[in-house]
Amino acid sequence: MSLGAYLEARRAEIDAALATVLSSTADIPPVVADAMRYSLTAGGKRLRPVLCLASAEAVGGERVAAMPAACAIELIHTYSLIHDDLPAMDNDTMRRGRPTLHVVAGEGMAILAGDGLLTEAFALLSRPVASGFSRKDDADAARTLRVIHVIATAAGPAGMVGGQAIDLACVTPDPSGRLAPALDADGLRDMHARKTGALIRAAAVAGAIMGGGRDAAVAAIDAAATELGLAFQIVDDVLDVEGASADLGKTSGKDAAAGKPTYPSLYGIARSRAMAAECLARADATLAAAGLADSRLLEIGRWIVTRGN
Repeated sequence: MSLGAYLEARRAEIDAALATVLSSTADIPPVVADAMRYSLTAGGKRLRPVLCLASAEAVGGERVAAMPAACAIELIHTYSLIHDDLPAMDNDTMRRGRPTLHVVAGEGMAILAGDGLLTEAFALLSRPVASGFSRKDDADAARTLRVIHVIATAAGPAGMVGGQAIDLACVTPDPSGRLAPALDADGLRDMHARKTGALIRAAAVAGAIMGGGRDAAVAAIDAAATELGLAFQIVDDVLDVEGASADLGKTSGKDAAAGKPTYPSLYGIARSRAMAAECLARADATLAAAGLADSRLLEIGRWIVTRGN
């Protein structure tokens, strides 16, 4: 199966599983359930849940074992996009090719829908029986508890929230009118490792854990996914400069207009793309050393680096 066919097949599985999650919202008031559904069903690459499933396969596990984690990751990612687009953050009006949620439902409802998606992710993961997926035995429950910790850490203040806070501080004056100091190369890498890389890394690690991977394999996938997460953000920064809004599904040029620190602003386009390729090479070496070179993970990494070319 080609990578394109593989990605389409996994996206279809993920969308079907997400539909099952959304169908279990009987206790949620329709006004917020509809808002959650609006953003979650808007499409997108589904990169993070696909990476989760591919990691489970890479360690010899079954995709179904990792599907609850994959869906939880996508719920969290969608929540982060809703909040990232708010006027208090990036103030964006288009996401995944359609108006952002706060444009169609108002800021308050967008905040609540994001909160709902975040907490529903952990409700899904912590169910004694993950409806529509697979029944948990004691070993599966232990793996799930470990995955909950991995995902919560990645989504929280040490990860995605912290990265977003650094990003916001760079362009938003404090009450005295001062901006945070400009980020140097190390600061930029740290911000992206938290804001974008942490959830990508958690997706891959969660899949490897739920797939029953040995500690050495999980560690190798963790290291490789760290590189792929950085590569993804570098290329995202490049595409914000080079890409058209219609192709990206979101407004292009927003980072430059806001004066945000990015890899192109610090290194230029050519060097930024070269750095993304170097990340891929390091991920390749890590997976090969762990005997995981034949998995889909490296193919996904190549897609991450070459998209937009």
